Amino acid sequence: MATGQNYMIQSKIETKTHPKELSIQVSLNGLSFCILNTESNTITHLKSFPSSKKQTPQELLDHLKHVFNTENILHEDFNAVTIIHVNELSTLVPKPLFNEDIIADYLKLNAKILKTDFITHDTIALNDSVNIYVPYVNANNFIYDHFGDFTYKHYSTILIESVMLAEKNASGSKLYIHVNPSHFEIVAVKDSELKLYNTFEYDTPEDFIYYLLFTTEQLSLNPETINVQLLGEINDTDALYKIAYKYIRNISFGNRNDPFAFAEKPNANHSHFTLLKSL
Repeated sequence: MATGQNYMIQSKIETKTHPKELSIQVSLNGLSFCILNTESNTITHLKSFPSSKKQTPQELLDHLKHVFNTENILHEDFNAVTIIHVNELSTLVPKPLFNEDIIADYLKLNAKILKTDFITHDTIALNDSVNIYVPYVNANNFIYDHFGDFTYKHYSTILIESVMLAEKNASGSKLYIHVNPSHFEIVAVKDSELKLYNTFEYDTPEDFIYYLLFTTEQLSLNPETINVQLLGEINDTDALYKIAYKYIRNISFGNRNDPFAFAEKPNANHSHFTLLKSL
């Protein structure tokens, strides 16, 4: 009995020494991380490290190592560590149709993959689907060497889950546009159901509006009436916003509806969406 009591006391003390959770989002365009103090429910650190060009996976790993070498806070202990993988190498499959033995066959239909790629999946319970994707294995290995066990997800899993939760009891159609520096995602919902998820690369505002209007046409949505919510790295001074506002009548910025406080508040309520929603 005494041994059990001592173990319980020791566990509580250990938990109190590092009441923090870490989330790191990695992409070929850079990376970002945030730290949540679970005792005060406060985001104590939120930092971004963009790349000046699209990196290779090896350059991403070098970038990740550099950030760990320069950010001392990342060498502290954390109760939980989550890695978010950002890339276009993903696809959704209805859960009843999913067979893990042929996982590569689903992905190769709409993504260029190599025989040596490691393929994994997330389960999205809110719409009974499976998100199949290729993570950055070298980044995962580095994080495992540094922290031991951790959790990883594809960023589209977090995006879709968050949208589906926000639309759980909603009616009508809505488009969510999640903007990144060189690509953006569209999540289309109607009457609480997911109708479409897709990601598009763009170089110019004209690319951006072309894909957006093409999607509305394919879904038979009227740009004059469809409700469009913007998320991610975009603001009302951006060329992307200005061209979207020109063609879409009902366009506005979304809201993370954060359940926690911030030591330093982000610039907008819709930025760092998938990173902060991963907590």
